[in-house]
Amino acid sequence: MTISVVVADDDALVRSGLAAILGAEPDLVVVGEAADGVDAVRVTRQQRPDVVLMDVRMPGTDGIESTKTLRAQPDPPKIVVITTFEHDAYVYEALLAGANAFVLKRATPEELVAVVRTVASTDALVFPEAIRALAAGRAGSGRVAAWGGRLTEREHEVLRLVARGHTNAEVAASLYLGVETVKTHVSALLAKSGARDRTALVVAAYEGRVIEPSRPH
Repeated sequence: MTISVVVADDDALVRSGLAAILGAEPDLVVVGEAADGVDAVRVTRQQRPDVVLMDVRMPGTDGIESTKTLRAQPDPPKIVVITTFEHDAYVYEALLAGANAFVLKRATPEELVAVVRTVASTDALVFPEAIRALAAGRAGSGRVAAWGGRLTEREHEVLRLVARGHTNAEVAASLYLGVETVKTHVSALLAKSGARDRTALVVAAYEGRVIEPSRPH
């Protein structure tokens, strides 16, 4: 399988470096580059890539707004936001906006390639502990979010495993369920939480204290 990628970053040197790293892999092809958020949306709509590598901070329209726009379109691409700081508030907002994962600019080429491959080909949560740590500082101190109170015991079990980074197949094996049954539970979790995807679901679950972010689950 060949994975097509668009790289969006306002720094030309960073952008060309990322494109070179990805383009050197036999299963990855960079089909477009963009220097700002508006350009990222335009190029993505033209090229229809599997993955967009999106700088979270860009002049004008930033990566958060571009992510919202792209995730709202039919059959959206997977989006990986790029950031300098792991605990950047912009990253948190991008995940809530629909980004599937984030990667640090200081990541190794191997880590960058692995993230792109993972989001393109699996339903696993990327860097689940980093997302938990990011959400820990944002968790409310009051009651559990209303949607959390509407979950069944089985949905709670599925949610905790999804938050650990388990794929649907891994959740199914852990709970002795069929994969289609797990997909049904995940769909119910998305509907009840109002989240766009499983990454936003987990972030919302931590923020709303549906699962506790202060310790691993």
